[in-house]
Amino acid sequence: MHPSVVARALALKNEGNVHFKARKYPVAIEWYTKAIDADSTVAPYYCNRAFAYLKSEGFGAALLDANKSIELDATFVKGYYRRASANFQLGKFKDALKDYEAVCKVRPNDKDAVVKFKECKKLVHRLAFERAISVKGPQEKSVSERLTALIASIRDPDDKYDGPRLGDAITLEFVDGLVERFTDQKTLHRKYALEILLRMAELLQTLPTLTDVPIAPGGKVTVCGDTHGQFYDLKNIFKINGAPSEDNPYLFNGDFVDRGSFSTEVVFTLFAYKLLYPKHFHLSRGNHETINMNKMYGFEGEVKHKYNQEMADYFTDVYNWLPLGHVIHNKVMVTHGGLFSKDGVTLDDIRAVDRVQQPPDGGIMCEMLWSDPQPQMGRSPSKRGTGVQFGPDVTAKFLADNNLELLIRSHEVKDNGYEVMHDGKCITVFSAPNYCDQMGNKGAFITLDETCVPKFTTFDAVPHPNIKPMAYAGGYGSMFGM
Repeated sequence: MHPSVVARALALKNEGNVHFKARKYPVAIEWYTKAIDADSTVAPYYCNRAFAYLKSEGFGAALLDANKSIELDATFVKGYYRRASANFQLGKFKDALKDYEAVCKVRPNDKDAVVKFKECKKLVHRLAFERAISVKGPQEKSVSERLTALIASIRDPDDKYDGPRLGDAITLEFVDGLVERFTDQKTLHRKYALEILLRMAELLQTLPTLTDVPIAPGGKVTVCGDTHGQFYDLKNIFKINGAPSEDNPYLFNGDFVDRGSFSTEVVFTLFAYKLLYPKHFHLSRGNHETINMNKMYGFEGEVKHKYNQEMADYFTDVYNWLPLGHVIHNKVMVTHGGLFSKDGVTLDDIRAVDRVQQPPDGGIMCEMLWSDPQPQMGRSPSKRGTGVQFGPDVTAKFLADNNLELLIRSHEVKDNGYEVMHDGKCITVFSAPNYCDQMGNKGAFITLDETCVPKFTTFDAVPHPNIKPMAYAGGYGSMFGM
């Protein structure tokens, strides 16, 4: 290859490194792609792009790039390292373990690699043990029956407990007290926490998989995206836009938990408002309201730290009942991820989905939780390794087929907190500013009135107590560069 081409490719890669260091990962990916286009024979270029994909949660694309770097140079240790990280975050733990082991054999003094190998090995053994002891009988009691029995076995809090007390009906006074207690970094009494889960399970069981949200004459609804355990930023949303009420309804579009280390505070606050205003406060399931995500990204560990494993299991039961999407004012569909791998999906098809399960590897439920929009026409394999990427033609056809005007989704961090795509017909909203304390993005929310013309509000992150993201992820925080 001509030296000038080699030099140009190197310069493009170096420009990518500049953007990577600035945590502008999508921009870095663009420059690494230019370097690869100039010289497709250099393993580190693919490896660098894989790292940028990992940082922007494009795990499927990272795996492809890591594989390519190894194909180009079978001795390139970083390629195995990136492939291990991609497989780990895709839930392919045994494949990840093989590569971490290979890295450690070559670099036995690499402390980071050794830590990740040990944590991955621990997780593989733990999951194998859990599968071995997990035997459900055919007559298993419902979540409501099990929670009712458990709550009855727990004593009421004694006089030393100075937090809010939950009565027969949830009240605004209780919710305000709950938020104040969480602000002071105190937990809700375990009996009341379980009671909230019980009442949520019973309420969610009355809702359809796709829930209609009307807008009253002269009214509005506010749509928020991912909050990811950022409780103090959630409070700031309510400060900016007003507390939830019958006159100030909200819809939170999934990914309430994980990453941020105040996830229990976020989810209990959202659940409490849902119970207080069941017809004016709405919650969609995200891809992080699932077992595997909660094990890896901190929520399970946080619940175990603040309560116990049993409560973490009950959260899973409740999450299974969350709706997969909402239709606002017969005009706007809101779902966490996006659209589908085939045309012709109708709202009735969505309503018919059995949502009370962990998401399958494909199909309507999986794609609603995992898919992402793309600028080009048609469909492409997902950069995440799950779901699909869909273009403006896919969005336009789905909306036309279902007599809708707009798709609102979340699932992706955006520099300004939101992004308008597909000729204005597909909007991403993300409500966790300075995501993971390192992305520097704004948060945003969308307000819709009867016209369903979106109004955007952006906001910056606010200070929070000195507890880092992924603080409760055990050793897994190191797996994600946290």
